[in-house]
Amino acid sequence: MQSQIRNFSIIAHIDHGKSTLADRMLEVTKTVEVRKMKEQVLDSMDLERERGITIKMQPVRMSYYADGQEFEFNLIDTPGHIDFSYEVSRALKAVEGVLLLVDSTQGVQAQTLTTLQMAKDLSLTIIPVLTKTDVPHARIDEVGEEVMRLLDCKREDILLVSGKTGDGVPALLEAVRHRVPSPRESKLDTYRGLIFDFQYSNHRGIIIFMRVFDGSVKKGDVMQFAASKRTFTALEVGMVKPEETPVDSLSAGQIGYIVTGIKEPGVAAVGDTLLRERSTAAPLDGYQKARPVVWSSIFPENQDEFTQLRQALERLQLSDSSLSFEEESSGVLGRGFRCGFLGMLHMEIITERLRREFNIDIIITSPSISYEVTWPDGRVEEIYAANRFPEHGEHVTVREPWVIGQIILPSDYMGNVMTLLYEHEGSVFDTEVFSDGRTLLTIEMPLRELMRGFFDRLKNASSGYASLSYEIAEMRSAIVTRLDILVAEEIVLAFSRVVGMMRAEIDAKAIVDKLYQTLPRQQFVVKVQAKVMGKIIATKKLTALKKDVTGHLYGGDITRKMKLREKQKKGKAKMLERGKVHIPQDVFMKMMKSD
Repeated sequence: MQSQIRNFSIIAHIDHGKSTLADRMLEVTKTVEVRKMKEQVLDSMDLERERGITIKMQPVRMSYYADGQEFEFNLIDTPGHIDFSYEVSRALKAVEGVLLLVDSTQGVQAQTLTTLQMAKDLSLTIIPVLTKTDVPHARIDEVGEEVMRLLDCKREDILLVSGKTGDGVPALLEAVRHRVPSPRESKLDTYRGLIFDFQYSNHRGIIIFMRVFDGSVKKGDVMQFAASKRTFTALEVGMVKPEETPVDSLSAGQIGYIVTGIKEPGVAAVGDTLLRERSTAAPLDGYQKARPVVWSSIFPENQDEFTQLRQALERLQLSDSSLSFEEESSGVLGRGFRCGFLGMLHMEIITERLRREFNIDIIITSPSISYEVTWPDGRVEEIYAANRFPEHGEHVTVREPWVIGQIILPSDYMGNVMTLLYEHEGSVFDTEVFSDGRTLLTIEMPLRELMRGFFDRLKNASSGYASLSYEIAEMRSAIVTRLDILVAEEIVLAFSRVVGMMRAEIDAKAIVDKLYQTLPRQQFVVKVQAKVMGKIIATKKLTALKKDVTGHLYGGDITRKMKLREKQKKGKAKMLERGKVHIPQDVFMKMMKSD
């Protein structure tokens, strides 16, 4: 039976047509009936359809008939964005081959190189495929040359397909049958499976998607997660076709799902190994606990919705183990949660799902990263909230994560991108020129600068032609400081942030200007200031509201008016001495939004 199985995945840059090609494969193999066919069949979330990107991994089993035999094709459709690179690596671990999809109008992109390296490290069979070959401006010959050099393959090894028209898809399926090896024979009698994704159902609990490496599993078996040690009874075992279809059992080499019935977060994790209860088999290698890269605080606009927000985050965590959160409290924004995300796209997706699926209006603080602070007594602490960052003058050592990235861009935009790298404290330490004139830059920069809108600015600087991929490299000494904002000479912790020394003055002026334009005027003059390293480096005065207290007087001596004005002046001076400035909720919301 194993000789008839082919497990493979599709890897490509964002918007290179993975989901569209998967649609055509489902059509040709008649996995989905014509009347049920729609665009992006494997993208189940509305958000995926709107943006045209894959967010959640999706396995599907296809039956392929050739030479009088039935073959079992198991395809895993993977996300293309860098935020989900660990999840993609686990999906690749579950297959024997990959289709390397390259857009024939754009050529090889940065994210393609990163995922391709993962496939090479796992010794997977790589089938090169050029897509969008039906487009009039397709550069088939040029892009084909790039792929040949990249994989050291021959021209005839590269397949030409069109996800839109379906041309070349039958030949692609034949190539999968002949080139992708069947799964290796099982070496253990006991069951062992790799979890590469999971989701949550209100009625059935957590449903895990896994590849069986050894043994077999059936309904009623008692299983155990290797990492969390939690046991459960398999309520249902099945395959995805693309609807969940129960089967009697899943054996070595097959890909399918198991319904666990578990309804609590923190139990299942991508990359974990599933074993039989009390099994002595060693877990499969490669498992890592999800490590947040970006941190941001989320508060409900209405504090009455705090419990609802907690329940929503717990619900999302049931289907996304990489989301982490802890409760925190702010004097101005009330109670909320400090959340950790895999990257900016992951943060965007989670916050959008909170609004759509749970109908909660939320306030999101500016994203930040975590810093490693060594205190004078030798204690090492990881700090990801600006208000906990050491004050100026404390003798501490601060380290921050750096990234190594790859940028592929047309040479015409090199000057713009080099200027952008300088502004973001980045540097180039290797370059390579492709035959079509594009350049591959290998760069390094602090993660905090990458998160400061670098990707969007890179797209602007290159008119959308540049592509970026990156990975966390190492911790290095950080040249950063805490920037505090004072309103009426009182620090507002919600506006505090950690900035690079190089940009401290620029950021301080920008925040003060924005707050000056946003903050409503008070009955007295209000100073808006930015403090860095114990010094005020930006100040603006918000003038007081004016009221004509003598407007009701219609005559008499001028001293009557002077007395009233003097009384008003003393009253405003008293208010300035005593009072705090009330900052409305909408001001915080406007300040939290990125420019």
